[in-house]
Amino acid sequence: MKHPSHHAKTTPDKLAYVMAGSGKGLTYAELDAVSNRGAQALRSLGVQKGEGVAILMENRLEFMEILWACHRAGIIYTAVSRYLTPEEAGYIIQDCGAKVFVTSEKYAERGDEFAAQVKPGTKLMMVGGTAPGYDSWEALVAAQPSEPVADPCAGTDMLYSSGTTGRPKGISKAWVEEPIDYINPFLEMLVGGKCGANADSVYLSPAPLYHAAPLRFCLIMANFGGTCVIMERFDPEAYLAAVERYRVTHSQLVPTMFVRMLKLPEEVRAKYDVSSIRTAVHAAAPCPREIKQKMIDWWGPVLVEYYAGTEGNGATFCDSHEWLAHPGTVGKPIVGAIYIAGPDGEELPQGETGGVYFNTGIDFVYFGDPEKTAKSFLKPGVGTLGDVGFLDGDGYLYLTDRASYTIISGGVNIYPQETEDLLITHDKIADAAVFGVPDEEMGEAVKAVVQLMNPAEASDALEAELIAWVKGRLSHVKAPKSIDFRAELPRTATGKLMKRLLKDEYWADARAGAA
Repeated sequence: MKHPSHHAKTTPDKLAYVMAGSGKGLTYAELDAVSNRGAQALRSLGVQKGEGVAILMENRLEFMEILWACHRAGIIYTAVSRYLTPEEAGYIIQDCGAKVFVTSEKYAERGDEFAAQVKPGTKLMMVGGTAPGYDSWEALVAAQPSEPVADPCAGTDMLYSSGTTGRPKGISKAWVEEPIDYINPFLEMLVGGKCGANADSVYLSPAPLYHAAPLRFCLIMANFGGTCVIMERFDPEAYLAAVERYRVTHSQLVPTMFVRMLKLPEEVRAKYDVSSIRTAVHAAAPCPREIKQKMIDWWGPVLVEYYAGTEGNGATFCDSHEWLAHPGTVGKPIVGAIYIAGPDGEELPQGETGGVYFNTGIDFVYFGDPEKTAKSFLKPGVGTLGDVGFLDGDGYLYLTDRASYTIISGGVNIYPQETEDLLITHDKIADAAVFGVPDEEMGEAVKAVVQLMNPAEASDALEAELIAWVKGRLSHVKAPKSIDFRAELPRTATGKLMKRLLKDEYWADARAGAA
């Protein structure tokens, strides 16, 4: 593995990045030149080593150009979700201390709203056009020399938690000056060692680039010298077509993408040749067992899974063969060990459910939130991502749910993930969320909110049918007491269910009714 500037010398005409839909590409030689100019541009704007830049734009080549410019100039970059409101985005841009904010012409109409949220003095730049108060990023870059900056060093990211359980927080580690060819050893082990990526790999990225996993995977593929194909947005049939067109060997997905592909008509799925795939990585959200089994039946034993977070404090990993031997596992730790903690922080024996902690010696900080940081650690180097689970007799980890979504009904702990995983497999259901709602008798009751494949089928009769269907497959205490139907459930663009939004709505309604 080497810095892309090396590949610019050895394979200058090879595509480093290509957009799946438009076919617009960027060779290694072009990437080398534009990232040098971008680094020079950031220096001209006064951004020095260890200082910050914020980026908010759709998936496009310029996104990767700016990231590599930061990596040549020692700049800390924060990728901001384009689905946030200007107020939410402005909070992150201010909080991360960005000296420069770069967006695209797609968001020009919101330019004034973004500008009103950032700190005075923040430089405002735009790709693909300009808006009042914004300067052209391309014009600035074109005016710069293509030589490296005088003081090069590796940049790094400071990304923000998704905000599924509260306001997003920046996740950072102490900035250390490293040479530009520095490569995160964990990512090198995961992507190269575990997933088998190399210079011959063609990686398909279907998710938004602001998210940690696709951003980091798309960057490291250029270290390997492979080609990265970036989808403008995910569409299940377009994904299969891109696999066939580009002869994709590696990809990273989230379980909702599997669900959407599996619910395509059989004749549509059969149209496309996916035999080139050697490794299909999935993470970011739990994958229902039945869904994963169907994907392995379709694609073969090419699925690999890891459990980790933006926090970067540890990870587990398992391949298809391990998963088939331990259905439902998210694997064994590939660094350090897993510690399952009870209510008082005591270590629980195998098979007992508790808080999942990585015992790796790695610390992280939620930027500007020492209380949340402290609550994430039992002691230095032993931290949690907020999940609940257990270890089996072979040391494989199974996730039960997020700690914050545990339902306590009549004194019994209920983990709703299992019920969600079952509901999503029903032929009539496109998406499902399960959580606790107030109940006078039991304290909390199990509630399901579902999105139907055909919304017109919503009825009291179907509600009763679905509840009975769950009771026939799970303990009755895990079955929803009631089901509501929605046109769509709130998910982030990376597939994470924003269950907090639904739960808060029902609890607010209950409080209002009691007032």
